[in-house]
Amino acid sequence: MLNVFRKKGQKGFTLIELMIVIAIIGILAAIAIPQFIAYRKRSYVASLNSDVKNAYTLSLAYLSENPEATVTAAALETAGYTSSSGTIIDVAWTDNSNYTITVTGHVNWGLTKNTAEVAVVSGTATLVPARQ
Repeated sequence: MLNVFRKKGQKGFTLIELMIVIAIIGILAAIAIPQFIAYRKRSYVASLNSDVKNAYTLSLAYLSENPEATVTAAALETAGYTSSSGTIIDVAWTDNSNYTITVTGHVNWGLTKNTAEVAVVSGTATLVPARQ
């Protein structure tokens, strides 16, 4: 920029230059913040879906080793299941071929569907994933 507004020997930025820089920073922030929020929501969804799949896989392994056992959240944790930070696991147990594993995320995550679950009905598993 031309130094038309500066006296000889003055150093620094003009008010116009500072306002342009602040406007550019504002535009970049307006683009970056919503992208960051969407990125976080995608990671929460992936965490919930991954946790419920891991719990289901571990429940199958647990039942193959202990066919007469009941799968509970405590039994899964004893068998080695570790949930992600901010998630809670719940198991609704009927028998070895009929049960539901639900993983619930923290309320502040702001997801449309804050739970992911695997429903096992007559030995067939169905995943109901979490959503943004």
